[in-house]
Amino acid sequence: MQSHWILEPKPSTGLTVSLTHAASLMQILGMGHQHAVAEGLLGLLQEHVPLAQCTIFAHEGTRAPRIVAVGDRSRTQTLADIAEAYVTRFYRLDGCMTAMREELSAARKAGMQHPRIVMHRQTGSDIAHDEYRHVCYERPQVAERLALLALFEGRRWLSVNLYRGIEHGPFDPRSLDVVSAFAPLIVHAVRLHHTGQSVNQELGDLLLARLRLRHPYLTPRDCDVVRCLLDGLSTTAMAERLGLTLASARTYVKRVYRKLGVSGQRDLIGMLLEPGRKV
Repeated sequence: MQSHWILEPKPSTGLTVSLTHAASLMQILGMGHQHAVAEGLLGLLQEHVPLAQCTIFAHEGTRAPRIVAVGDRSRTQTLADIAEAYVTRFYRLDGCMTAMREELSAARKAGMQHPRIVMHRQTGSDIAHDEYRHVCYERPQVAERLALLALFEGRRWLSVNLYRGIEHGPFDPRSLDVVSAFAPLIVHAVRLHHTGQSVNQELGDLLLARLRLRHPYLTPRDCDVVRCLLDGLSTTAMAERLGLTLASARTYVKRVYRKLGVSGQRDLIGMLLEPGRKV
């Protein structure tokens, strides 16, 4: 089986798009919550292709990828934690990393208006690393992943990963044709959503800088914990990102709240958004 190939534009027949799903997707781009776009794509595709999950990552240079969004068809409540494990421990083992390296030069020449879309297939049997295979494929009962890779601004790959559950089986030729037909819409929608979310990321950076200025006594670990809270991570995902036990992560969160005199995440964000608040 060919592991990756370049999407060739071709006319599609017999495909209709629900106006309700399309309108819902447009409304949340860059403005809805972080994971809205992944959930919206699952809703858009579900009438044509059975899918279990969708994860979206941004890859830039040699840095670890950033989670853009995750969406789940009620299979597991731990997809966010699985995605966090991927970006902290397993991404270098992903076959799509090779595809992105091999296609970088050609993708840069393609530009943003008509990006070069790279398609990459991967099953659990393609993965030699036992823990990566178990955490990202066997635990969530994934039969196959199809990644849509597109380069933007000549430096940032956006990776849209669509997963078939074991009850669906691998992607068949018809399912591949359907996803290929939707691929240009998918990558442009994700680009718009990522751009909007980047504004929120910059806001998080500004709030963290404000926190350090107002509360210079906070330790670097305290600031790491606040960054995780601003990113909306669960305590489990925070522990994974920071290399802590779950119990330690909970202790750090309680300590930060106590130091800042806030009762929880909402109170913390509200305090940081107050421009004139004194220490």
